[in-house]
Amino acid sequence: MRIQSLAVEAALRSLNSTPGGLTATEAARRLLEYGPNRVERVAAAPLLHRLGREFTHFFALVLWAAAVLALSAEYFQPGEGMGRLGIAIVGVIVVNGLFSFWQEYKAERALAALRQLLPPKVTVWRDGAATQRAADLLVPGDVVSLDEGDLVPADCRVIDSLGLRVNTATVTGESRPRACEAAPSQEESPLFARNLLLAGTAVVSGQGRAVVFATGMRTEFGRIAHLTQSAGEAVSPLQREIVRLSRLVAVLACGLGVLFFSIGHALGMPFWANLLFAIGIIVANVPEGLAPTVTLALAMATQRMARRNALVRHLPAVEALGAATVICCDKTGTLTQNRMAVRRVWVAGALHAADALPSTPMAREALQALGSNAAICHNLAPNVSGGEAQGDPMEVALAAFGGTIVGRGELMHRIDEIPFDSDRKRMSVICDSHEGARLFCKGAPETVMPCCNRAMTAQGVVELDDALRTRLLAALEAMTDAGLRVLAFAHRSLRSGTGWAARDESGLVLSGLIGLEDPPRPQVPAAIARCADAGIRVIMITGDHSHTALAIAREIGLVKSGAPAVVSGDSLRRMSETQLQIALDAREILFARVAAEQKMRIVEALQRKGEVVAVTGDGVNDAPALKVADIGIAMGRTGTDVAKAAADVVLLDDNFSTIVDAIEEGRAVFDNIRKFLTYILSSNIPEIVPYLAYVLFRIPLPLTIIQILAVDLGTDILPALALGAEKPDPDVMRRPPRPRGEHLLSWGLLARAYLFLGLFEAAAAMSVFFLVLGDGGWQYGELPGATDPDYLRATTACLAAIVAMQVMNLFLCRHPTRSSLSPALARNPLLWAGIATEGALILFIVYTPLGNWLFGALPLALEPWLYVLPFALAMWLADELRKLWLRHRARRRGGSGQG
Repeated sequence: MRIQSLAVEAALRSLNSTPGGLTATEAARRLLEYGPNRVERVAAAPLLHRLGREFTHFFALVLWAAAVLALSAEYFQPGEGMGRLGIAIVGVIVVNGLFSFWQEYKAERALAALRQLLPPKVTVWRDGAATQRAADLLVPGDVVSLDEGDLVPADCRVIDSLGLRVNTATVTGESRPRACEAAPSQEESPLFARNLLLAGTAVVSGQGRAVVFATGMRTEFGRIAHLTQSAGEAVSPLQREIVRLSRLVAVLACGLGVLFFSIGHALGMPFWANLLFAIGIIVANVPEGLAPTVTLALAMATQRMARRNALVRHLPAVEALGAATVICCDKTGTLTQNRMAVRRVWVAGALHAADALPSTPMAREALQALGSNAAICHNLAPNVSGGEAQGDPMEVALAAFGGTIVGRGELMHRIDEIPFDSDRKRMSVICDSHEGARLFCKGAPETVMPCCNRAMTAQGVVELDDALRTRLLAALEAMTDAGLRVLAFAHRSLRSGTGWAARDESGLVLSGLIGLEDPPRPQVPAAIARCADAGIRVIMITGDHSHTALAIAREIGLVKSGAPAVVSGDSLRRMSETQLQIALDAREILFARVAAEQKMRIVEALQRKGEVVAVTGDGVNDAPALKVADIGIAMGRTGTDVAKAAADVVLLDDNFSTIVDAIEEGRAVFDNIRKFLTYILSSNIPEIVPYLAYVLFRIPLPLTIIQILAVDLGTDILPALALGAEKPDPDVMRRPPRPRGEHLLSWGLLARAYLFLGLFEAAAAMSVFFLVLGDGGWQYGELPGATDPDYLRATTACLAAIVAMQVMNLFLCRHPTRSSLSPALARNPLLWAGIATEGALILFIVYTPLGNWLFGALPLALEPWLYVLPFALAMWLADELRKLWLRHRARRRGGSGQG
């Protein structure tokens, strides 16, 4: 039997407890049986294990194999420079591994944040006396006392209550505090039973006692913690793409290495020369600079996003945001301001806007009564920050409205209270004033108005007849149609012995009606429209009532049809997985009164439908959904530490429009990675062709492996990073999300990099190599020694030509279809910094003794540099013609040509 359905005495008996609590002996025995009242940690992979993974993935294993081959070659045939090559490759692996470990390292702070939410001390009854004990010593059957401001230490059943109200937002998502009572409840879910207090929630007002029935991981709080820890980490689209790209390139590199080693062997090449050739093919095909460049590009994007109030905790989430197809969004505080305000008032017999209240003498008297009612009849936590009351936004708004009318110094002294009751749906406060005791009542109109027989109007206090009730109901309907939450206020004077003792709420005078609104953030409607333009679906998931959610959804433009699908938590609980997925096909759908596992269930259902899901949240109850989503987004201002620790992105301003800005940056990141991927892969062809020519045509090797690494990990890094810093394209938010199956490495990208730009670069590199080698008197068929000055100068010229062509390629890769001369391409300062660095590095290699020694180079004359220029201009002209043709074809098809 559920404990919430039992009477107080039966609930205590079911736990073998009493109103005076357990004995100390029995509590000690139960502590041994049930364990301490704390959230246990689920074992995570050790740091060393996680570090080791960065050096053993498929991409790294290929480089390890190349390093082992190079070091073996140095052992069996020393003096060929293979040892230095092996050490260089190991250095590449170590740098990439450490960089990736820093990127992937995630400090697991969710459990620490969960523990901080549980109070360290609690008042517990043992042997019939109240005593202070550590919260982790609580056991089932303990009776605890709770007061305003206390955190609930475990799951408890209320046994007595006086005006007890609890803020359950961190567990249930409800924005309004809930009144708690000792009476049995037929509510099935412990999250919404009014006689249960859940661990991690906070007492807003009142006081009471409760018996503990669940501790530690058996609490709802612990269950959420377990969901948070056991939910698998979602792999971002970019992570999947990098893994796919790495495996594809590694397999290609190894396959070509083995193929051409076999060809070399068939042609009779010496074993060690053939091995050098195979290693060169592998190293030339593996873009060693890709991993650090991707990481740095993502890090730079996080800095741009931070300036737009989105703090990124996990780097891959930057690009994952750009792939989002659905945003599952909270209402309170994200779409709305979480700052309720009085919008309309029915006072003195008529409906008025809150900023245009009547000023006639009778109206002022009615307003005074209504203001006193609103100012005194509230439940606010007693703490004050900066002179402002803190607590439920609705209560704060009412207190502020009433205080403005009657003056804060004129408020009356509260001497008694009839607390809010779920059946009565109203509360009353008895106050002492200079006119005697008075009762003020506040609550739902349908429960307060039947208690009234008179009302304050412009003509004074009159009978509440049928005609006046009709006018009142019309005003009430007008306010509810506007999406306002309406409260009725009434009052009466009390004479000693005639109603005070009985706390009678009958015979009241209706003071008026107040309509409150939690206004949407002003930027939200435009952000919702941008999402629609970008093909992103927004689904509201809230713990609030469905009517409130629907009213806000209509106001911000999220719902435009007459009959959207509104699914409650109870309905969702009865749905099968198939039914939920079918329900999500609705064009407009909202979810209201959902629990923690239900939010995660919605996310998983969307993911099964092939969606890339971003989820917002601020409470403990949101943590599992935040973790399992493709992108978890926590609120920075109102969010709990648990939500922030489980999220990938934290909004510093809690604003939905910031999510849309972050999506724009994320889409730009994907586009930019494609740009520098094209740039990096283009240089693979002039690195591979020399080795193919070496084995097929028996010419001197035009480019050494060390020189390949100089390009991949030296001259190419900063220019590639400059492409990663390009600003978002103006049309990026007018395109639909890219298909989930769309890959970074497309056939079009490969064709442009390998079969177009790369061929121009290879032609330039091989031509200048033969030019310099021929100037030294080389004849076909000769194989100069590895230290021959003319040969070293020729390989240096080949390297310099690749770098020079890459400078031109940098401008061509800034946009796939726009001309490199287009003014639409905004100025990018990092572009020029990249070119300057690239130039400095090649000059260091070519013209300094240290650079010559490290990379096997010799200084060049001016002629080889000038020889490269026609090739660079030819590549630029060819690519500009290609872009012109693509733009023309897009215009004919009705597109923008921005691709």
